[in-house]
Amino acid sequence: HVQLVESGGGSVQAGGSLRLSCAASGYTYSSYCMGWFRQTPGNEREGVAAIAPNDKTAYADSVKGRFTISRDNAKNTVYLQMSNLKPEDTGIYYCAADSAALVRGAPEAADFGYWGQGTQVTVS
Repeated sequence: HVQLVESGGGSVQAGGSLRLSCAASGYTYSSYCMGWFRQTPGNEREGVAAIAPNDKTAYADSVKGRFTISRDNAKNTVYLQMSNLKPEDTGIYYCAADSAALVRGAPEAADFGYWGQGTQVTVS
């Protein structure tokens, strides 16, 4: 039973930083591609960043140079370090996992089969 639990969301002023964490369990974490997505009301889930089992990463253009995705296989955890946050970064951030997803660019929600419950990020 795959389980993904996000944490680290909150409210921050523009220009500030947050680090999101996603703890994974129930599968061979190190062999899965991990992704971060965000969603705002009325909009589709947007891919933010992804990291492959070999640590290859990809980002949405809107977050390049500001966000960093990383993984700690010993802790079964993936992180999203967010810096220089902007109001348009506001949304619910979801962690996702899949064994077959490929890291080729900003992640696509359709490529991921397992999802966390989300954590709210508010930038004002």
